[in-house]
Amino acid sequence: MSHPASIVVAYSADRYGEAALEHAAGLARKDGARLVVVNATLGSSLVDARFAHDADIAALRDRLVADGLEVVVRHDVVNDVADAVIAAADQEQATLIVVGIRHRTPVGKLLLGSVAQRIILEAQCPVLAVKPAG
Repeated sequence: MSHPASIVVAYSADRYGEAALEHAAGLARKDGARLVVVNATLGSSLVDARFAHDADIAALRDRLVADGLEVVVRHDVVNDVADAVIAAADQEQATLIVVGIRHRTPVGKLLLGSVAQRIILEAQCPVLAVKPAG
């Protein structure tokens, strides 16, 4: 049984995650694709501000469904965020992963291992990196 096309978005509860989500939702709408939202953390939302609270995830799902999208949300505590996004893309046979990227400091640019960078390098499908407007 073949799925509809799926687009995976690495969502974080900040302006970078919102930019990625907005872009991914627009593409999913245009392509008639299922949108798979992955909001994963190593800790709990008390520790990680980028991990959305359950109520916020429910509201986000409702907003996307009201917009006519087929939505799957993976909202999990995981060992590795990049691995969780890549695994979701593999399981959903995603045609695209969308990640939000932030400007990193000159020192930060030397530190490998950011989630977005690992997803870009390790994913089996194309990865679209978006940044917030402004």
